[in-house]
Amino acid sequence: MSLLRASNVAFGYEGQELFRSINFQLQKGEIFCIIGPNGCGKSTLLDCLLGNLKPQAGEIFLKDQNIKTLSPKEMARHVAYVPQDHEKSFPYTVMDIILMGRASYTGYFGTPSAEDTLIAEEALRLLGIEKYKMRPYTKLSGGESQLVMMARALAQQTPVIILDEPTSHLDFKHELLILETLVRLVREKELAVIITTHFPNHAFYFENNSIPTRVAMMNQKTFSVLGKPSEVLSEENIKSVYDVNAKVISYEHEDKEFKQIVPLKTLA
Repeated sequence: MSLLRASNVAFGYEGQELFRSINFQLQKGEIFCIIGPNGCGKSTLLDCLLGNLKPQAGEIFLKDQNIKTLSPKEMARHVAYVPQDHEKSFPYTVMDIILMGRASYTGYFGTPSAEDTLIAEEALRLLGIEKYKMRPYTKLSGGESQLVMMARALAQQTPVIILDEPTSHLDFKHELLILETLVRLVREKELAVIITTHFPNHAFYFENNSIPTRVAMMNQKTFSVLGKPSEVLSEENIKSVYDVNAKVISYEHEDKEFKQIVPLKTLA
């Protein structure tokens, strides 16, 4: 049984269709990458999957339950969310932020239990950010903040984590650190991950590291292509979706083949 399934999902605003006929399934221990140009509806699709928006057509299931039958608390126990941006309004400590991931168990005005604290501390350890535990969240860099958001999601102890462009504001090192962390969490925890990204090479990165990976390319208001990165991230598909001429190159490292996309030129 799939952990999450979308069946013929469609959505639009004020009579304008944004996407239609979205179909996919997410399995345990898999990363599902959604890529496509700006404005194609990637983030809006995530809002539908999270139950924040109601599809105009189609159904979304968590295991065998339609998400429209689940309360926000029940959704929070099935799916965790790492947003692209997070407002840093108050100087909560990092530990406070991570404990917020336990809200569906403690209640929004409840007091975290000793078990909740242990779970939050384990999330800190798994992300390697124990040293930030008592630091004000407002004093962290973009990369550090994103790791804290991932730790908060882990503290929810959900089988599915959804991330919206988690590396969009990060430097080269922190971008790679987020990707390495996702690989490790899927491998060690068998999490199921949905990630939107502007960088097709992220899908190749996961596949290159032997993580079960599928990629969906959003184009013409639907998933125009869906499959394994090595099968669908072709030069022709990159040209069709992004209007970019590119080369897909292969190289060997430590007796293993790796693939990467090298962009060459935009099309007029």
